[in-house]
Amino acid sequence: MKTDVQIAQEAKMLYIDKIAEQLGIEKEDLFQYGHYMAKIEPVVYERLKDKKDGKLVLVTAISPTPAGEGKTTVNIGLSMGLNKIGKKAISALREPSLGPSFGVKGGAAGGGYAQVVPMTNINLHFTGDFHAITAANNLIAAMLDNHIHQGNEQQIDVRRVVWKRVLDMNDRALRQIVVGLGGVSNGYPREDGFDITVASEIMAILCLSNSLEEFKEKVSNIVIAYRRDKSPVFVKDINAQGAVTVLMKDAILPNLVQTLENTPAILHGGPFANIAHGCNSILATKYALKLADYTVTEAGFGADLGAEKFFDIKCRMGNLHPNAVVIVATIRALKHHGGVTKEDYDKENLDALRKGFENLKKHMENVAKFGVPSVVAINQFPTDTEGEIKLLKELVEKEGRKCILSQVFAKGGEGAVDLAKEVVRVCEEEESNFKPLYDVNDTIENKITTIAKEIYGAKDVIFTKEAKNSIKRIVENGMDKVPVCMAKTQYSLSDDPKLLGAPKDFELTVRNVRISNGAGFVVALTGDIMTMPGLPKVPAANNIDIKEDGEIVGLF
Repeated sequence: MKTDVQIAQEAKMLYIDKIAEQLGIEKEDLFQYGHYMAKIEPVVYERLKDKKDGKLVLVTAISPTPAGEGKTTVNIGLSMGLNKIGKKAISALREPSLGPSFGVKGGAAGGGYAQVVPMTNINLHFTGDFHAITAANNLIAAMLDNHIHQGNEQQIDVRRVVWKRVLDMNDRALRQIVVGLGGVSNGYPREDGFDITVASEIMAILCLSNSLEEFKEKVSNIVIAYRRDKSPVFVKDINAQGAVTVLMKDAILPNLVQTLENTPAILHGGPFANIAHGCNSILATKYALKLADYTVTEAGFGADLGAEKFFDIKCRMGNLHPNAVVIVATIRALKHHGGVTKEDYDKENLDALRKGFENLKKHMENVAKFGVPSVVAINQFPTDTEGEIKLLKELVEKEGRKCILSQVFAKGGEGAVDLAKEVVRVCEEEESNFKPLYDVNDTIENKITTIAKEIYGAKDVIFTKEAKNSIKRIVENGMDKVPVCMAKTQYSLSDDPKLLGAPKDFELTVRNVRISNGAGFVVALTGDIMTMPGLPKVPAANNIDIKEDGEIVGLF
């Protein structure tokens, strides 16, 4: 089979105004970036705001493994499958980050015959949204250090500056640095550091804002430092919110592209799925709901992180009502959860599959706790045996849900027709009684404990002294009546990445709690979450090149 980049380069794309026509969008309502990418102007939503929303379908997955799950690929394939059966559908996705594209993970535009295109543009600079976020974030950092240098009217304690600079690249050397060296004219020396752009609170705010005005208000409330009396200093205290909003005036508009089969796709935002909520923007989802019968969106990592945050943070803040959930699994990944090593993924092992099914079962149970009906999609690999497929279907159906084979990687939309039909059936015949898991007015400790016990399966939660002190400070500042964003390993339901399957009777340790006051949530830190990744020994960048005729190779 051809590589992803070869398939993408052979795609017969339509000009973006033709894709927009399918949705009833006029060419004049687009802000175009060449022939195949465009931003959708706000006038489109204003025109449709009173129109009834279409159906909202979330695509999530089991806990990630080295075997791969293909959540984004299934998302794209499902949107094409829905169009195949006569439904007007849009795929609503996050934008890829440059760091993983040049690191180890690769791009995030789907795979095989279920991709969004133009793939190379999307995985590189796209429409410049991430560059705008980088600039906006670093403008705040520059204005903060300038404020300190020019007299420090806010009495900021330079030991308690919490706002970091960002860069959309994996660069471990920048995790911890010292700024302000070189004498009096260069400011006050202090410790600092860089995060990757997707970890910026500006990114989270972009994706949780319903308008540019709301974005500006949220930015003004970001906590950037603390005074010597430990009171918080906000962006509005250094009057940076206006300039930041100007930098973001175009970036806040959703991006329109297409799939390999010319199905419309909206890509917008890409918050870190560990320390932020890992979903595309509320605005993009709301546009899609007005423009199509079915919006197929996604959330980062497994359902314990992605779906929980989608429900408890994004849906709550965006007043969204999901109609169905697709839980993606692969037989290879389930066998991994059942104890199989990489060397034996391709060998039939029904016992390991049965054992690994416990992970999928737990995610199915978790989705049901939010009152939303689900369907399981098996993202098929060529090495899956008939016996394994039959067993997995039986195990899923024993739990009262349908299990549908997805062949979108090899067949595109045609490989998702059965899945699309089941999704439509669920949306039309089963009622979604969506409700968040907890009350935001509960205590931070109780909200964290509810997630840990109900979603992860923990028997108890341990709060370190540092976490308790942080919670106390957040409460004293009146910032605690907000959702909780859990920062946890994606590889396990627990906080230990080595505990596969569905671990029980474990204790979850919360080592610290931070406030993302602008975004509107608190972050509970468990384990060791890296916010500035490093490159591997042999980064993907080593194999990326461009030929004399302009063809890009090695990008995947």
